[in-house]
Amino acid sequence: VQLQASGGGLVQPGGSLRLSCAASGFTFKYYAIGWFRQAPGKEREGVSYISKSGDSTDFVDSVKGRFTISRDNAENTAYLQMSNLKPEDTAEYYCAASPFDYGLADAKVFEYWGQGTLVTVSS
Repeated sequence: VQLQASGGGLVQPGGSLRLSCAASGFTFKYYAIGWFRQAPGKEREGVSYISKSGDSTDFVDSVKGRFTISRDNAENTAYLQMSNLKPEDTAEYYCAASPFDYGLADAKVFEYWGQGTLVTVSS
């Protein structure tokens, strides 16, 4: 089982990045996907979620209107499109997979976790 997050980097405030989460070793379409982030010295927080079918999404308030989430079940990949990035978005971003369509309420339902990809928003 593997979740491979990629696409992070250094971007100026107001810029955009698209993170990818490539899955292998399990049946991707049967798992909801969440994106989480952890900034230095802060607790991990759930950022965005997409249900197994892609019909339902959710976002933490601080990114609503700026981030979108999508998935391609044929390609076993989920995406987090981040726009109008702010310095406070700087963090390590992780994707995770849950067999339940429970949203971001409980990180413990996410069974598989990928390694992080670092996003740095700075001028």
